[in-house]
Amino acid sequence: MRKMLVSITAIALIGVLAACNQNDESDGDKKETVTPVETVEVTTGDLVVEKSLYGRTAPASTTPVTLQNPGELTELEVENGEMVEEDDLIATIQTARGNQNIYASKDGEIANLNAEEGAMVSNSEPLAVIADFDTMKLNFTVAAGTLDLFEKEDTFTASIDDIEYDAEITSIGSMPDDTGLYPVEATIENKDEAVLAGMVAVMKVPEKRVKDTVIVPTAAIVDESGETFIYVIEDEKAIKKEVWIKESQSNETAIEGEVNDGAQVVTNGQLTLTDESKVNVVKEGE
Repeated sequence: MRKMLVSITAIALIGVLAACNQNDESDGDKKETVTPVETVEVTTGDLVVEKSLYGRTAPASTTPVTLQNPGELTELEVENGEMVEEDDLIATIQTARGNQNIYASKDGEIANLNAEEGAMVSNSEPLAVIADFDTMKLNFTVAAGTLDLFEKEDTFTASIDDIEYDAEITSIGSMPDDTGLYPVEATIENKDEAVLAGMVAVMKVPEKRVKDTVIVPTAAIVDESGETFIYVIEDEKAIKKEVWIKESQSNETAIEGEVNDGAQVVTNGQLTLTDESKVNVVKEGE
């Protein structure tokens, strides 16, 4: 009798557990996971692959302030950073041959002035320089294979301290320097005087063009186990699309695959998706 009672109790317990499992599965079906994603529209066109060149800024021109004879600096009319015009008096030097007045040979800004009144100055090195900071020069060095990307008067975009400028190519070296690289110079307008000498300049130069291609944000590309793919939104689901990369840049990538112009490709949230995952587009870009 006791054995029969134990058997009946076990059967009842199994039935309760089975019912609970069925309820859990039913609840699971009802609570289908919806992943929030951000998307951007796929476009077609030409992708320009740009090469970044790094250089330094310098005044477009510097004119040394020279002395005919050494002597004592008795009067100094300027200081570093001061603007002068041609023929302005800069200093008076007492020499063995008498007083010598030093005048500005051109308009510009006084720089590299290290002497003070009463100091002895030499004619073996400039007293100062007059620099043109209204126009700044960008100095780059490039490999021989890159020279064909430039022609004089070409204009490219240069970024200096997160500000973009139009940089015009003014000089292309025909001989390499000591490092085996060729000098290339460009100039920019510095009317607001935000650019100082010695700042880093990054110039973008078009290197290659991929014509008539499908373009997606580089952030949309997923590379997993040797497979490259993206997720495209169709009927509120993320559909996995295998793609092949033709050219890639930091922001945009040219691809090949079954992806149509105007499709919405996932750019944020794709790493948690699987094929046909249900999604909620929380931000849609163009």
